[in-house]
Amino acid sequence: MKARITVTLKNGILDPQGKAIEGALKSLGVAGVASVRQGKVFDIEIEGGDKAKAEAALKSAAEKLLANTVIENFRIEVIG
Repeated sequence: MKARITVTLKNGILDPQGKAIEGALKSLGVAGVASVRQGKVFDIEIEGGDKAKAEAALKSAAEKLLANTVIENFRIEVIG
């Protein structure tokens, strides 16, 4: 089974990497860029066919390792 965990900064948290990307896009002439928020994506293959078990295991992994839950949100998508 495949899964994707997307980690993004919570609203109100400063994003210096996003600001740097925003500035670079503007300097490259990309028109209409209002703001950029940078995040992380983890594509994970997990064994077994129980979707609920997989989601629980991935939630635990995200809370313990993949995301800093004080400043980041995460979303889990299980496919298959």
